[in-house]
Amino acid sequence: MQSRTLSGQNPRATSLQVLLAFAAIYLVWGSTYLAIRYAIETVPPLITAGTRHLVAGSILLLWCWKRGILPERRHWIPSIILGALFFLGGHGTLHWAEKHVPSGLAALLISTEPIVIVLLGAVIPPKVKPKGSAIIGLVLGTVGVALLMGADVFRASSAAMIAGLAVLFSSVSWSVGVVYSRRADLPRDPYLNAAMSMLTGSVLLLLTGAFTGEFAALHPNNVTLRSGLSLAYLIVFGSLIAYSAYMWLLENRSTALVATHAYVNPVVAVILGWFFASEEMNLRTLAAGALIVLAIIFVSRGTRSETVEEPGTIAAAPQTAEN
Repeated sequence: MQSRTLSGQNPRATSLQVLLAFAAIYLVWGSTYLAIRYAIETVPPLITAGTRHLVAGSILLLWCWKRGILPERRHWIPSIILGALFFLGGHGTLHWAEKHVPSGLAALLISTEPIVIVLLGAVIPPKVKPKGSAIIGLVLGTVGVALLMGADVFRASSAAMIAGLAVLFSSVSWSVGVVYSRRADLPRDPYLNAAMSMLTGSVLLLLTGAFTGEFAALHPNNVTLRSGLSLAYLIVFGSLIAYSAYMWLLENRSTALVATHAYVNPVVAVILGWFFASEEMNLRTLAAGALIVLAIIFVSRGTRSETVEEPGTIAAAPQTAEN
């Protein structure tokens, strides 16, 4: 792994590399919520999530192997745990929930991850209690989520309400994975780390899909071109490129800076959902979204000075990456 300064900056990372990596986690991840909605129209959600990570993880692992970087036995158990938290609990529930809630609304709920991470940091040793701006952010985020959960979309059916709660569970699962990843004995190479967690997560997703009967419900002849192309987009851009860029950025830039994508992703998702899928963009949703984004900004400022950058420790500053 390349050397890093105390601020988390890697001087060898070029400006173009950093720019492209941030474009991936800002714009690509923001667009994946709409891609998920289209993909699961004719492909069951757990199969969609499992397939995208199986293919992307296999490609990354092969690339690592050609570079002479191979998995070690001691890394598999932590990778399985991380795969369960990130991809089974995180992505699996998100993909399922988008059958019942708009993609933009799902993105707004998922963007609460930095807030959850700060709350986890307050109860998991070494404890870092939120202060000042972080407390203001927690209050704003809670109000924003309450507005979203009271939106008209959730009044339509009990399934929609359950799906909204499932998205919040997805946010918590990914957040626990972030905290765990700062302590776990994972590969130091970010691409091997990404490959192993994606592969283990994909196996768990596909096994769960088989157990719940998704393979019996999958009819390849009924898969539309839009679903197929969306799945391909998720594989190449959402999983292979953006997730790798995220893992690389965590090694080359500060956690607090990488976490800023949480401000942008829900904005991109809401605009794309409104423009392409005619998803409702009412005043209540906009107000709730603004509160959540503002909350993330306050939380980031309130925890930035407490960030721990060394591997194997918890980062107090929020980081989020679930798409």
